[in-house]
Amino acid sequence: MAMLNAVATIFAMLTFLGIVWWAFSRGRAQANYDASMLPFNVPDEGVSNKNEGGSHE
Repeated sequence: MAMLNAVATIFAMLTFLGIVWWAFSRGRAQANYDASMLPFNVPDEGVSNKNEGGSHE
């Protein structure tokens, strides 16, 4: 049972390190930059056109 735990731990560690290596590789630099800019690409929430919709006066 200890051998199975050791193999599972090593497999999990190698999987984690592979994902980290893939995420920070040079080929993903542009995709990472694009993803980091997504929160800033939404329209402003406080700006609205007052001529649209009905009047609530």
